[in-house]
Amino acid sequence: MAISAERSVSSPLRDTWTWLRAHPSAVLMLTQLGGILVYPFLGDSGTGRGAFGTIGLVVLVMAVFAVRATQALTWVSLVLGGPLVVLTVLEAMRPDNGAIVVGSSLLHAVFYFYTAWALIRYMFHDDEVTNDEIWATGATFTVVAWGFAYLYVAVQVVWPGSFTAAVDAEQQRSWVELLFLSVTTLTSTGLSDVVPVLPHARSVVMLEQIAGMLYIALVIARVMALLSARKARRSS
Repeated sequence: MAISAERSVSSPLRDTWTWLRAHPSAVLMLTQLGGILVYPFLGDSGTGRGAFGTIGLVVLVMAVFAVRATQALTWVSLVLGGPLVVLTVLEAMRPDNGAIVVGSSLLHAVFYFYTAWALIRYMFHDDEVTNDEIWATGATFTVVAWGFAYLYVAVQVVWPGSFTAAVDAEQQRSWVELLFLSVTTLTSTGLSDVVPVLPHARSVVMLEQIAGMLYIALVIARVMALLSARKARRSS
């Protein structure tokens, strides 16, 4: 009886772990969505910056595991991820150091865009759609949004005053505000709460607008077509 009870307890945990290992794209997407809910509670204090850095490191680890599930080069994500860990810690300790912030932001952007490319390649490598590839459509979207948000951070440091907002228009925009701008731009929502006002900032925003349209037109359309074909094969 004791052995049976132990198995009944451990089985859900084992099943959950098996599901998580089989769906790294889902873990990555859910981690980033969880970050969206947590970021507003962190604030600009030293503790908040440390917690923010910790969440960033968790997302990086999840992204590496997601890339490992693809046909992309894992060593590239590891090479990029190593310096990112160092820069993330330094940025949490020295948030006012422009060089550290720019270097960290640009490397983060490169890492996330590489992750997005790996996930898109993963979804396009054959004509079959797995459950994890369906999750990858959402993970890729959030990864691209994060990549552009980090680009906005770098732009804001290099060209101060690049972004304005309805509240505290003259202040530098926070990470949450720039992530909000990235998500609304990528989704073509265009709420205009945060607005690019300098030419370089507007150029990057336009690139994200184009990326969002191409993602829906090419990636989402292809995955939906393959899902429809899979459903037709099963019903025939």
